[in-house]
Amino acid sequence: MLTRTIDQDLFDAYSDDIPTFLKKIYAARGINESHLSLSLVHLLKPNFLQLDVALTLLEQALVNQKRILIVGDFDCDGATASVVAVKSLRMMGAKFVDFLVPNRFEHGYGLSEEIVKLAIQEKQPDLIITVDNGISSFDGVKLAKSSNIQVIITDHHLPSKTLPEADAIINPNLKGCEFLSKNLAGVGVCFYLFSAFKTHLVKCDYFTNHKITLPDLRNVLDLVALGTVADVVKLDQNNRILVDQGIKRIQQKKCAPGILALLEISNRPSATLRASDLGFSVAPRLNAAGRLSDISRGIKCLLTEDMNDARRYAQELEVFNQKRKQEQTRMQDKAQAIVDAQEVTEDKFAISLFDASWHEGIVGIVAGKLKEDYHCPVAVFAQSGNDLKGSIRSIPSVHIKDLLDLVDRQNPDLILKFGGHAMAAGLSIKPENFAGFKQAFANAIQTHFDNQIPKVELLTDGELEAFELSLDNAQLLVDAGPWGQGFDEPIFYGEFELVEQKVVGEKHLKCRLKLKGNTQVFDAIVFFQPPLVSMQVLVAYKLSINSWRGSTSLQLMVERINA
Repeated sequence: MLTRTIDQDLFDAYSDDIPTFLKKIYAARGINESHLSLSLVHLLKPNFLQLDVALTLLEQALVNQKRILIVGDFDCDGATASVVAVKSLRMMGAKFVDFLVPNRFEHGYGLSEEIVKLAIQEKQPDLIITVDNGISSFDGVKLAKSSNIQVIITDHHLPSKTLPEADAIINPNLKGCEFLSKNLAGVGVCFYLFSAFKTHLVKCDYFTNHKITLPDLRNVLDLVALGTVADVVKLDQNNRILVDQGIKRIQQKKCAPGILALLEISNRPSATLRASDLGFSVAPRLNAAGRLSDISRGIKCLLTEDMNDARRYAQELEVFNQKRKQEQTRMQDKAQAIVDAQEVTEDKFAISLFDASWHEGIVGIVAGKLKEDYHCPVAVFAQSGNDLKGSIRSIPSVHIKDLLDLVDRQNPDLILKFGGHAMAAGLSIKPENFAGFKQAFANAIQTHFDNQIPKVELLTDGELEAFELSLDNAQLLVDAGPWGQGFDEPIFYGEFELVEQKVVGEKHLKCRLKLKGNTQVFDAIVFFQPPLVSMQVLVAYKLSINSWRGSTSLQLMVERINA
């Protein structure tokens, strides 16, 4: 285990308003005190490239009541971004706004030609706005434009050297874009566009002239928080503001009934909601619909203002989620068997797997689980028509989109198409190219690491004294959130004696731990852990709060336990 180094200059510079316990944690993450404020006034200004063009197009569409179609992605980020766009436009007086999301099994990803044809057939749009996709949709944009449909792309995925010929593209990762945070999720980009559009319309006296109540876009921050957490983007100050403000609205039940219904069905009280609850309870239920069928059910769940409808949609999503869990277990077991059967030397730097029976909507989850287990980039493929569709999950030291760019340049006939960002990517290949891709992928990563397998160490915030293991400090950490990617929740470690242990829920270990050299005993839980033989253990843990029947107590959430 490694311990973070505390920046002493930062530590000394913090004001006395910050408890010493938190000062150590912030200083170890290199956080300036000015970056700790999560007030909306500190949000970055929307200085995107092509923003003025997009605002003019939106104004013309709104004033002339053109038919506006939102085309999203089939995951939680895309679903929340779709709802933000629809709700924002409706609050601004749009009468003809609708959404359409590709079915991954019929239309493929993004603004494909197939989805544009369906849009023309069913929706007859004058303007298409993509959310969380579009930056790689060359053919779809071309077809839309040739059909006299204007196109605004909003996306956060990394662009290639050439761009689709859309009327406007809003993406913080465009070359030359001066927007300082490149880490917005798709829903964050969408929120920024419509926030800027509201400001633009205010300057034009649009709301006054049309007798429309000034919209309060804080009302969609719950959706922005959900999509941002679900897409596991880096929580820089800007994203932490968006997530924090959204979580506070959900805690106060000033949010979409669909979010409350999904929390309800997953037994998560809204009053004590944390970012991790959105990531582990709400998002998977929305994603399950997109993985197995059609994410539009999730969008309808988030769009409705009726709690009874929201509960009905949430129940449908729960059914999908249970099916997803069953299929995921089957696929993970088969994937593990394949890995176990391979020579150890074969997969030092990367793992690539394919099975004809696997479900293409779930390969990303399986890749993510294997990546966590083996600490290397993992590509998992499923059959999709005549091709193989794969998802890759990467580790922090491998920017997977850049690496795929390299593989594609070195092997121009290997990959049909690909896209993504630093930690995740999707791609398509021909079945006969799987072996070639597997080798090229592993070789590229091996070269990236200069033939040296990176040593994986758990990064912690060091050891705590017994008095620091307290409910008060656990609450300080809750209040200091949201924690997440790039703003990691503190993990501590220590030597303990195992006083009691029992298996709960058939596969989790509930135990009591006594800190070495101290008499105090702490409750702890270790997920997916069989009983231990040794009573002397080295434990890496998080401080958490256990709420039960109206009372709260400290509980150690064990990340790793070694005898």
